[in-house]
Amino acid sequence: MKIVKLHRWLLLLTLFLFSGCDDPTMQFDNHPKGNFDALWTILDRNYCFFDYKEIDWDAVYLDYSRRITSNMGNDALFKLMGEMLSELMDGHVNLAASHDVTRYWKWQEDYPENFDPAIQKHYLGKDYSRASGIWYKILEDNVGYLYYNSFTSDLGDGSLDEILNRMAICKGIIIDVRNNGGGNLTNVEKLASRFFNKRTHVGYISHKIGPGHNDFSPLYPKYVESSNRVRYQKPVVVLANRGCYSATNEFVSIMKIAPLATVIGDKTGGGSGLPFSSELPNGWSIRFSASPMFNAEKEHIEFGVEPDFFVSMLDSDKRDEKDTIIETARMLLKSN
Repeated sequence: MKIVKLHRWLLLLTLFLFSGCDDPTMQFDNHPKGNFDALWTILDRNYCFFDYKEIDWDAVYLDYSRRITSNMGNDALFKLMGEMLSELMDGHVNLAASHDVTRYWKWQEDYPENFDPAIQKHYLGKDYSRASGIWYKILEDNVGYLYYNSFTSDLGDGSLDEILNRMAICKGIIIDVRNNGGGNLTNVEKLASRFFNKRTHVGYISHKIGPGHNDFSPLYPKYVESSNRVRYQKPVVVLANRGCYSATNEFVSIMKIAPLATVIGDKTGGGSGLPFSSELPNGWSIRFSASPMFNAEKEHIEFGVEPDFFVSMLDSDKRDEKDTIIETARMLLKSN
């Protein structure tokens, strides 16, 4: 199964999530307690990381439900629900109302950023090229540099062909996905497939099959296909930091398996659960992680993927407008 061909599992997930609509135990009134109970119950039945994260969701209910009052306004209710959702430690969990969206940033906060756009400009200069959301340039030491800041930017096959053909003269290339917060898994496979010469097993996915916290299907293997277009045959260094989340987290996990690729920088931010959405009686929308994804060793990557080599940006390099992680990648490619 290709990582983007998840329709069958998403259909099963959809059928399960919404089969409860006619269940009397899933009917809630549109008042503060009813909306709170709906939110808690939707997650209780469908969120996929309770046991892995060792979250006592019943204790969370007791703690937060006692703060509900019958005359609570929407702003206070929204704030309380947001605080409860932060207990899940998950950037894929968001409650959306007409006035705001809750968000959890601790997966990235309190970590060194290990990326500076001002210093990056020193490498790109003004004569870089851009295609399909990728900024690219051949540096003066004949190392190719590609920066892709969001997997929401669709990758064109023709553009990838052109970029990789132009990089054929290089010793190797750097693929910088630092601060890439994710996007479309289709683009993950499209880019990763250019660095595999055969169909390769890269991980697993599972999905909920019941309301219990441990009601999961067996693990189903995920594969990345080898592109039938231009494929790169020289060394590749992938740059990562804590700002790599969701689809980018998956991309880094896959590239660690690519035969000629090395991942350096910092551990990624995580976010391995495929998100799904449901709705509360008052119309607020809840987005949450519903299907866990694993690496090829059946290990969770929800809390991030470690690089092959940890490298941090040094203050001494910053003062000289140098990016320690880019410079390390250049040295690795030169040595290869």
